Amino acid sequence: MTKAVCVQKSPFTVELDAGDHYWCACGLSKNQPFCDGSHKGSSFTPVKFTLDKKETKYLCGCKATKTPPFCDGTHNKF
Repeated sequence: MTKAVCVQKSPFTVELDAGDHYWCACGLSKNQPFCDGSHKGSSFTPVKFTLDKKETKYLCGCKATKTPPFCDGTHNKF
C-alpha cells in the first residue's frame, strides 16, 4: 500500500482532552480518525500530536492534507 485510503471528504470534528493523540495516516483504522495499528506492515505511521488543553479540532478525513493531522481543505479539490 503506497497511497492512503480516503475515509471521507470532510474533516472529523473531535473534542479532545489534553495529552497525546495519534491520527491515522493510512486510512485503514476502524477507529477513525485515530490509529488502531492497522498500518502495520505498510510504510505508514500514525501522526502523534499533543494538546495542552481540552480543544475541538478538525482532523483530516481524506488523508491528503498538507498539514497532518489537521484538515487544510484538500478534500475540496477532488
